[in-house]
Amino acid sequence: MTDDGLGLTAAAVRVVFEVASPGKRSPDRDRVRKRREYARAGIPVYVIIDDYDGQGAVTLFTGPRPEKADWEDIHRVPYGTEVTVPEGPAKGL
Repeated sequence: MTDDGLGLTAAAVRVVFEVASPGKRSPDRDRVRKRREYARAGIPVYVIIDDYDGQGAVTLFTGPRPEKADWEDIHRVPYGTEVTVPEGPAKGL
């Protein structure tokens, strides 16, 4: 919980599933800024479901590197391709 009791601290979040939004500002927000902030927060698993990435794609980020605002492993697959979370709290999902 946060100090005011109204939410969770980022450290309590174990996985984030994001559905990309349409619009001109969305690619920067969904694919760049949120990706960096979730890595900085140390969230173990981040998944983007993106209808606006070519024919549609799912990108799986694992192994956050908070000091670099980046990820150890990034795995992007087109829709219809299986992807498995290799480690962390959602392993095997």
